[in-house]
Amino acid sequence: MADPPYQLRTDVLGALPIIQHFVSRLGIDDHLARWVRAGDASTRLSVAKVLGVVLRCLCLRREPLYALAEWAAPYDPALIGLAPTQREILNDDRVARALDRLFDADRASMLTELMVSMIATFQIDCRQLHNDSTTVTFTGAYPHATGQTRGGKATPLITFGHNKDHRPDLKQLLWILTVSADGAVPLAYRTEPGNTTDDPTHIPTWDGLVQLLGKAGFLYVADSKLCSRPAMDHIASRGGRFLTVLPRTRREDAEFRAWIVSHVPDWQEVDRRPGRHEDDPPSVYWAFAWPQPSEEGYRLVWLRSSQKMVQDAVRRADWF
Repeated sequence: MADPPYQLRTDVLGALPIIQHFVSRLGIDDHLARWVRAGDASTRLSVAKVLGVVLRCLCLRREPLYALAEWAAPYDPALIGLAPTQREILNDDRVARALDRLFDADRASMLTELMVSMIATFQIDCRQLHNDSTTVTFTGAYPHATGQTRGGKATPLITFGHNKDHRPDLKQLLWILTVSADGAVPLAYRTEPGNTTDDPTHIPTWDGLVQLLGKAGFLYVADSKLCSRPAMDHIASRGGRFLTVLPRTRREDAEFRAWIVSHVPDWQEVDRRPGRHEDDPPSVYWAFAWPQPSEEGYRLVWLRSSQKMVQDAVRRADWF
């Protein structure tokens, strides 16, 4: 045909259709529009739409603010929540002002509403929740990140602490995250000052999860920092359940190590999983219930792992 009635148009999609599917099912854009103050109603690009672009970018690339417009340019505007004419007015100044609005919003209520909706929409099994924390390391002075209040809410205190990246020369924040055992879906998070230890974080974390779920009977799983009398007693006295790791420094650990030298535990197989690769042996776990409770009166169970046995054997072979 000399004059075909067709035009060739190229749009970049990438993983955005998948991201858009979940954003739509969760109603995130609607949540943002309802909870974040819009500011000037006459603006051509709402705060909620700007924050929606930031969200989609974080899911894919995590570009800096000044590069956000450049990142969005090749994509179909509908997939980043914008009309075609709105993509041209996206800039770092507009994004920064939108993030200020987000900070001033009632983020706790917004996230609680979003999490409750997510749990119901995707039928997340919340009977077992896993908590952990890590340090987010910063390079620079950050003289204004002093933890001062703004609008009645504390701002992050970026300071020195026990750095889990083994960088005591750098400042940090403590990042605390709780996920479901069902698919590792994030349910709750918060930041604490960089000099906060893990031990006192579990009580407010557990209380927040009870408030989110409306019940206390879920199994709360955390590392050895949970193994403290205040945290365990707090959970148990309120009808909660927990699973933690006994620190090596505890008296009970020394007693078991001394006992096992002359005794053979009655190991019971409790789990067997296929190896990661086709030729790998299965991962087997055994358990032995210690007849005596812990110092605080809680049940104590010792575990043995086939993978750990192999790792220990390799280390011993390397020593000789």
